[in-house]
Amino acid sequence: MTNVATSPRALFEPVALGPLTLPHRLVMAPLTRNRATPEGVPTPLMATYYAQRASAGLIIAEASTPNPVGQTYPNITAIHSPAQVEGWRRVTKAVRAEGGQMFLQIQHGGRAGHPDTSGLTPVAPSPIALPETIHTPAGRVPSVVPREMTTEDIRTTVADFASAARNAIHAGFEGVEVHSANGHLLHQFLGEGTNRRTDAYGGPVAHRIRFVVEVTEAVAAEIGPERVGLRISPWSTVNGMVEGDTEEIYPALLAALAGTGLAYLHVGYADPEDPVFQRIRKDWAGTLIANPILPKDRIPEDGGIAQAERLLAAGAEVIALGRPFLANPDLIRRMRTGAPVNQVRDAYMMYVGGETGYTDYPTLDAVG
Repeated sequence: MTNVATSPRALFEPVALGPLTLPHRLVMAPLTRNRATPEGVPTPLMATYYAQRASAGLIIAEASTPNPVGQTYPNITAIHSPAQVEGWRRVTKAVRAEGGQMFLQIQHGGRAGHPDTSGLTPVAPSPIALPETIHTPAGRVPSVVPREMTTEDIRTTVADFASAARNAIHAGFEGVEVHSANGHLLHQFLGEGTNRRTDAYGGPVAHRIRFVVEVTEAVAAEIGPERVGLRISPWSTVNGMVEGDTEEIYPALLAALAGTGLAYLHVGYADPEDPVFQRIRKDWAGTLIANPILPKDRIPEDGGIAQAERLLAAGAEVIALGRPFLANPDLIRRMRTGAPVNQVRDAYMMYVGGETGYTDYPTLDAVG
């Protein structure tokens, strides 16, 4: 584990991450913004958006599905067809031209999907519906009961994640992040509230972590562990998640992945005072990316520096910020100079498409 000074200067010092050397310790967290085509192909507008934010130490691009049934919402990206790979290649080329580096987050929605969006009945560890409505091309509708995955479905999905990782490398990404957070499929296998299986993938914690371990190991075997990160979100209740035994899940999961040589572990909604976070830092010998809890109604005036410093002091090596980068293409410059930050225009974050609230946030040069 790298020791870092607990000062603002530490945020802007270089750090190693897998095969990369990041110019500073602030990376852009994955943010789904629904600007792809209905077929999941990244658009030229997306290339502009990500290139604008290339000054991030690393961009972890938005969640992309590894297969059709994994689709969550309309107009999200995917990484299982040639057209999708080519669309992402245009994005990575644009970011690289601006001096940036990218990983791609790979996400299967599990029960957080709908036939009106994907044309398929969603799959999940158990046939338990999302306890809320879900957005589709026709607006918000009641969720459907997912089909319980068979062991063959599980094997196929593991292979799909590995294939998606290979596609991401072909598309020009430096690596991938396996998404086991925020109530999506891998997280659903971890939680007692979503996994009622009685086979080798359900029941005790040792069984419930198995799918996450198999996916992560398959992806690492496909493209090299140094190009693979894993995102988790202990405590998260997003998408109706009930973990039940959080204090047991994550020590067991990290023990199972010890020695794999992953590039990083990414903890969402990280609270440096929480005993689970402290145990994760103690147990994880590799690089830890922490995503701080920021106010929901605003971006802090400092862009998140104070929370970033707290997490550095608690042992994180790298800090991931989402909404601050969304609203501030030149966030790093603003943080370095103490300049004011833009606030997010919430009405344009998702489902609306277009440039507004996406590529039209002003930079310091534009306003001054």
